[in-house]
Amino acid sequence: MHIKQTKMDKDITNLLDAENAHIKKLQEIVKKTIEDEDIIIQNLLNPPKEILTKGQSISDKVARFGGSWAFIISFFIILAIWIIFNVTVPKGEEFDPYPFILMNLILSSVAALQAPIIMMSQNRKEEKDRKRSENDYLINLKAELEVRSLNQKLDLLLQEQIKVLFDSQAKQMEILKRIESKL
Repeated sequence: MHIKQTKMDKDITNLLDAENAHIKKLQEIVKKTIEDEDIIIQNLLNPPKEILTKGQSISDKVARFGGSWAFIISFFIILAIWIIFNVTVPKGEEFDPYPFILMNLILSSVAALQAPIIMMSQNRKEEKDRKRSENDYLINLKAELEVRSLNQKLDLLLQEQIKVLFDSQAKQMEILKRIESKL
C-alpha cells in the first residue's frame, strides 16, 4: 500500500510540475514581449538628433518668423511709419514720394526672397514627415508581426496545455480507479 501511495504522490508531483513549466513558459513569453516593447518605446521617445546645415537652420528661422504675428505686426508698423513719414514731411525731403516706388520694390524683394526660403523649409519638413510616416508604418508592421507571433505561441501553448490536461485527466482517472479499488 505504501508503494502505491508513493506512485500517486509522484503522479501528482508530475502533474504540478507540468503545470508550473507551462506557467513559466507563458511568463517568459510575456516578459520577452514587454522587453521588446520597451526597446521600441525608448527608440520613439529618444529619436536620433537631426543634423541641420547652416542654410537649413536659417530657412527654418526665417519661415518661423515670416509666418508669425510678430512679423505681420512689425511689417505693418514699418509700412505705416514709412507711408506717414513720406506723406507728412515737407516736399523735397521725402525719400520715397507718393506712389511709393521704393516701398513697392522692397516689398517685392522681400516676397521674392522669403518665398523660396519658406519653400526650402517646408520641403525639409515634408521630408521629415515622410520619414516619420515610414517609421510609423514600420512600427505598425513590427507590432503586427509581434501579435501574430504571440498568437502562434499562444496557440502552441494552448495545444500543449490541452494535451497536458488530457494526460493529467487520464492520470487522475487512473488514480481514482486505484483509490476506488482500494475502497
